[in-house]
Amino acid sequence: MGRVVLVHGVAQQTMGPETLAAQWLPALRDGVALAGGTLSSATVTMAFYGDVFRPAGTRSLGEPPLTADDVTDPLDQELLLTWWAEAARIDPGVCGPAATTRLRTPFVIQRALDALSHSRFFSGLADHLLVGALRQVRRYLTDDEIRQRIRQRVLDALTEDTRLLVAHSLGSVVAYEALHAVGAAYPQALVTLGSPLGIRGMIFDRLAPAPRAGAGQWPPQLESWTNIADRGDVVALVKTLAPVFPGALTDVSVHNGTKAHDARPYLTARETGDAVRTALERLP
Repeated sequence: MGRVVLVHGVAQQTMGPETLAAQWLPALRDGVALAGGTLSSATVTMAFYGDVFRPAGTRSLGEPPLTADDVTDPLDQELLLTWWAEAARIDPGVCGPAATTRLRTPFVIQRALDALSHSRFFSGLADHLLVGALRQVRRYLTDDEIRQRIRQRVLDALTEDTRLLVAHSLGSVVAYEALHAVGAAYPQALVTLGSPLGIRGMIFDRLAPAPRAGAGQWPPQLESWTNIADRGDVVALVKTLAPVFPGALTDVSVHNGTKAHDARPYLTARETGDAVRTALERLP
């Protein structure tokens, strides 16, 4: 098992731990190299949970792709409209939701999906993929059985040798909760990429353990936490986590280009590489 454990985000249900690691590892090693360090692939493990969201196969042709009509859960709707509003705020090419269209109707949901799919941050992403991503976030937060299965995948990947978790998107929520559940003195460092942890109501207030007095609880064994966000990342709606997670947390800004939320540009960033290199050099 590795000194570094990677935790992915949504929409990886057709991947596998080796397949996904083969994409992540070269990118992360590039980031570390740009920061003046080295990272051996033998020291890195992927905590994979994508298959938890993969439906069982059937003899039929399968269900039709998800559409706006399938966005019926209030949490899905709220998260979608929040992404839309943020995309419109930071992308001049996206028309935002007018005050008169904030009703929960299929028409408004379709407008939101259309706007996001044509934004420079979600360009080319089909509606059914966006809807599927919304569902995975909501299912993790509201289905206790799924939440436990996914969190256990991270716990199973941790050993007494593990010193650092690197987590992207929803994976940052999973990693944060796993750190509280592990009940041991490891790992001691966390790097979050494109994290939605600070979104109040939808994410922050649903964390386990729950926030206290408006502040997220600090994992007891954690010595350092670096949170990295592109200012154009609409998923990482709250870019700075230090104000809501009091502790040794450093917020760092990066520029990922048009694919602001993608894992690969986060991993290749010198800032990410520096956070990983520094954590591993400091820890025994």
